[in-house]
Amino acid sequence: MTGSAVALRLDRITQSVALVGFCGLVVMALLIFYDGTARYLNAPRISGFSDYGEVIFPLVIASCFPAGLLRQTNVTVRVMGKLGGARVNAFFEFLAALVTLVFFAILVWQFFELTAKYASAGRTTRTIDVPLAPWWWGTTAIMALCLPVQVYVTLAWGKALITGTPPAHDNLRHEGEVA
Repeated sequence: MTGSAVALRLDRITQSVALVGFCGLVVMALLIFYDGTARYLNAPRISGFSDYGEVIFPLVIASCFPAGLLRQTNVTVRVMGKLGGARVNAFFEFLAALVTLVFFAILVWQFFELTAKYASAGRTTRTIDVPLAPWWWGTTAIMALCLPVQVYVTLAWGKALITGTPPAHDNLRHEGEVA
């Protein structure tokens, strides 16, 4: 499989995960709208409303990371790389990708430990006793998806450092931009 085919396949996967997260955000928005309207109209409200956010928001937030890592939409300063040419840019991008990979490896490890603690303690939400572990295992799985995505990004920038040509996934960052 070519670099661009891998990039496109990863992009489809990460965009699908982000779409699921967006759907979770829409569900939360509808619940918030209903709860606020019910409060205003003095109608029955959602029992344990904050419990739903406790299990849905971590999934929603985590679902954005894989696509963000692949498309490199995180906050970056690219002045030194742009001033130095293609190889200097590739060096700084590779270095940044490597540091990001290490950071996410530590983060996923911490997510795994936290989720394992939730599971072993049988932790639930406060009001309606929803078990937290299954929701956090989902969140941890999404965060774990960040690792192969970031490995791909790191290797692609390493190859770009050697060849002097930008990696295939670099075009994804500019998709939909207006010049």
